[in-house]
Amino acid sequence: MTDTMEYRKIRAIISGGGTGGHIFPALSIANKLKELNPETEILFVGAEGRMEMEKVPAAGYEIVGLPISGLQRKLTLSNLALPFKVIKSVSTAKRLIREFKPDIAIGVGGYASAPLLWAATRMGIPTLIQEQNGYAGLTNKILGKKAKSICVAYEGMERFFPADRIVLSGNPIRKEIVPATPEMKREAFEFYGLDPEKKHIFIVGGSLGSRTLNEAMKKWIGEGCPGGQDIEVIWQCGKYYKKQIDSFMEEAKASGKPVEGIQHSDFIMRMDLAYAAADIVISRSGASSVSELCAAHKAVIFVPSPNVAEDHQTHNAMALVRKDAAIMVKDAEAGEKLMKTACGLIEDKEKIALMERNIAALALREAAMTIAEEVYRIV
Repeated sequence: MTDTMEYRKIRAIISGGGTGGHIFPALSIANKLKELNPETEILFVGAEGRMEMEKVPAAGYEIVGLPISGLQRKLTLSNLALPFKVIKSVSTAKRLIREFKPDIAIGVGGYASAPLLWAATRMGIPTLIQEQNGYAGLTNKILGKKAKSICVAYEGMERFFPADRIVLSGNPIRKEIVPATPEMKREAFEFYGLDPEKKHIFIVGGSLGSRTLNEAMKKWIGEGCPGGQDIEVIWQCGKYYKKQIDSFMEEAKASGKPVEGIQHSDFIMRMDLAYAAADIVISRSGASSVSELCAAHKAVIFVPSPNVAEDHQTHNAMALVRKDAAIMVKDAEAGEKLMKTACGLIEDKEKIALMERNIAALALREAAMTIAEEVYRIV
């Protein structure tokens, strides 16, 4: 399928969400399907009260929420209500399928995927799963048994899914994330007000922020930024921690700490330029972050979040560490090791070059198109 005219109009339901790591791939798949045929109709199904209920309409798509939620680890009233929410969600999903009459149901992970894909399978609608992580979640492992295709971002996923239905697609990422050209680097230095003669670290903790990464930075600053004399830092501290970090930085400056080369913000307006400016990146290892770093060809130190299902961020990071494409520092050891490791790496040009070559080899840039091709093959 190479000619746009070959892609007929289809009707697709895309379900899932909960985090940006689920929502962004879902929107990328939808955008690609609409690009291939603008008449294609897409309905999103999410979980009530979750991030997708805001982000999906902002991107121009209709979404319906299901009253589904996750199982809490402690015994709570919400856990007692869960069976009733599941029953109601499956019933609502069946009604949506009858009304919308989709050609295919696509699940990207998150609470809403389970009832929607389960209902679709029972009603004879073909399903496709997009698994972003290197360790499949319980929901996708169950749904994968009946799915027509499972699009994955990592090798070795035969542990979780039928091998004959696995497609190595990668994770869809933002189009602007590309390897930095000299022109992009110059623009990045100007945009962020950086000194081209110095070395640069980009610390990205996600939109809400990472307590671990922030505490590691605060400790380093408090010690006088050892090893950081020629280093400038772009530090995304996150919305949740912004006021706290503002106060900390004011106190650090007043007490004479060397903070002139450190700029912090809750949100990064130009991720492409932040990547372009960086000699190395420090990041959590969520699926979308890993895929973007591969596409940007960046040497990275991963600090996997321990607060995720099945410790999947560690599995994501280790898939790259095993190929000399990344370094990993454990969350519990970040305070002592993270900035010391970063300052050591940034001085090792050969190690950085090796990591950049190896991570570049893992980039799968046409993920959205590969998944869209699978959708058409199925329908």
